[in-house]
Amino acid sequence: MHKNTPAPNTPWWKFGHVWMVIAGPAIVVVASFITLYLAISRPDPVLSEDYYRKGLDINKTLGNETSLAPALQARNHAATGVQPASNAPAEP
Repeated sequence: MHKNTPAPNTPWWKFGHVWMVIAGPAIVVVASFITLYLAISRPDPVLSEDYYRKGLDINKTLGNETSLAPALQARNHAATGVQPASNAPAEP
């Protein structure tokens, strides 16, 4: 008999590898119950029937010239608050 060979009467729960194999599926089962609880306790809000029309109305109000600024200028405006320069060509 080898030095690392367990005794023939050793119960299965005394082997560390068995618990490592059991731990994976057990963690998944616990996580699924947590996910189920979160899904039931926090339902998604229901959209109104005319959500599409409201979205179109919002897009009409956002159609000004500064919304068409290049991405870098728009990002700088968001960070500093300085309005981007107009893209119109300068008059001679």
